[in-house]
Amino acid sequence: MKRQYTIHFFQVILLVIVLGSLTFPVPAQDVAIHSHNDYLQEVPFWEAYARGAASIEADVILRNDTLFVAHEEESIRRGHTLQSLYLEPMLRAKRLRIGSMQPFILLIDFKTEAYATMATLLKSIRGYEELWDDPEHPFVKLVISGNRPKKEEYEQFPFPIYFDYQSVQDTLELPLEKIALFSLSFRNFSAWNGKGRLVDADRERVEQAIAVAHRYGKPFRFWASPDSKTAWKALYELGVDYINTDHPVAAQSYLSSLSSRLYTRPNPHEIYRPTFASDGTEREVKNVILLIGDGNGLAQISAAMYANGNNLTLTQLKNMGLIKTQSADDFTTDSAAAGTALASGKKAKNRSIGMLPDGSPATNLPEYLAEFGFHSGIITTDEVTGATPASFFAHQPERDWTREIAADLANSPLSLFIGGGKQTFLDEESKGIDQLRNAGFFLANSLSELEDHEGSKVGYFAAYQGLPKVSQGRQHFLSEATKAGINFLQTKNQPFLLVIESAFIDSGGHANEVATVIEEGIDFDRAIAEALRFADADGHTLVLITADHETGGITLPQGNTASHTVELEFSTEDHTGLMVPVFAYGPHAQHFRGVYENTEIFTKIVEIIGGNTLR
Repeated sequence: MKRQYTIHFFQVILLVIVLGSLTFPVPAQDVAIHSHNDYLQEVPFWEAYARGAASIEADVILRNDTLFVAHEEESIRRGHTLQSLYLEPMLRAKRLRIGSMQPFILLIDFKTEAYATMATLLKSIRGYEELWDDPEHPFVKLVISGNRPKKEEYEQFPFPIYFDYQSVQDTLELPLEKIALFSLSFRNFSAWNGKGRLVDADRERVEQAIAVAHRYGKPFRFWASPDSKTAWKALYELGVDYINTDHPVAAQSYLSSLSSRLYTRPNPHEIYRPTFASDGTEREVKNVILLIGDGNGLAQISAAMYANGNNLTLTQLKNMGLIKTQSADDFTTDSAAAGTALASGKKAKNRSIGMLPDGSPATNLPEYLAEFGFHSGIITTDEVTGATPASFFAHQPERDWTREIAADLANSPLSLFIGGGKQTFLDEESKGIDQLRNAGFFLANSLSELEDHEGSKVGYFAAYQGLPKVSQGRQHFLSEATKAGINFLQTKNQPFLLVIESAFIDSGGHANEVATVIEEGIDFDRAIAEALRFADADGHTLVLITADHETGGITLPQGNTASHTVELEFSTEDHTGLMVPVFAYGPHAQHFRGVYENTEIFTKIVEIIGGNTLR
């Protein structure tokens, strides 16, 4: 009685594991995974089945009229039989309608003599006819590999028995009706270890072997093939029908998401090529334009560059550095603390907007530069009260206190703001719109109206809430807003600071959306082009391009520069502690080279402006 209870308990645990796995839905057999030596998995059958494996392999050894699942005699374990590990679970899955119910192959690799093992198999499958009760589309197809009968005898064996054919040379008079697939050792064609690239000669041999199977209308599998992400992708692209792996869950997850992580941009946008006339000179800096790509790390920049024909306006620049992004209280910063560090030159706690760890306000660049006669402005694709732009005008301990942050905008020295989030200022209690007007802001209804305004303060709410992403139809807003903002500020005949944020690169990292990361990065590059174009015409403008932090932990495993295709892989949906690049252009740009804390951006700007006043 105790033994029966143990078996039932174990079956319940298996079903819990399966159902848990199925909470991560994978389109069954969009990618055909072969779970090699599946019996060595922590949970044989169920794990591979739950992930939609198209083929599951069990090695069998005949001993005392029983088919044990094992690779060799020495590894036989009591109770690990073909029935217990595979036939019974498969029948349970079908009867309970667990999983996708997509048909699959059970590839049975005979490790003992073919005919005796076959005879025992035919006896063992009696009573399991429910698994293949539909001859046209059996739930399970039994495919024999390893020690097989002669091919001339294949047709003697009844349905549901099929065979794994293992030659691309001996192809005369094949019993095609009984051949389920072609399988060969990868080592017969290449010594490639799955890293880097398959050499051309080996690739040609592999393609020829696959072509033989396909010519006969049969799928193809390699065994002894490299078992890595690079290899899975390469074999899949070569047309291998069943990807052989000892890691079915990882392989299925990687390959089934591959199409969403590959991005091709057929029409690159035209970049701006700077003149470099003022770059690195000792000229007086009259204006500073600081562009912040939220979440925009080196991988994000690289991805946008490759997708844009291997070129960006940004990548033309020569003066570059790296900044460390840690906050006052965490290794991984958020946008509030990082924005405060850039704006004030002081480390802040995560979630703090313009506040020091002791609770006192941190003087920001617009406040500091006002003493030098600077006008200041912010432009963002986020809401104006978003963490990064707010760091340049607000002083609040919590980034979600949007009403209080909105009130700080009216009290700030800013002359210009452009962004979303009008809804926050329409709050009846806060009376944010009235506060802005009382502070002297003219609220424009368009960028052109803003650009032409002759007063000292102007704002433009481009959306009641957040602006749409590029993928949702936003077209060149950031570059047009940058141009309008520059044109407004330069009419004041005073030096100016303009802070421009591209907010949705970060959103793409959080959501692991490749298209968002790339398209927002390219859109950001258009704004960079407007800033550089103005800097070249003006000759006294310092342009800085950086990020508050990196988001997504992105790597670029593969791509194709000729077709503007890039593959992104994400390690997280959150921020990371990676250093982020700083690009500088214009007078004194050389001072931004090197590796330093994000707070040094403020310090370097202040030193350069202070040096100007001394001259």
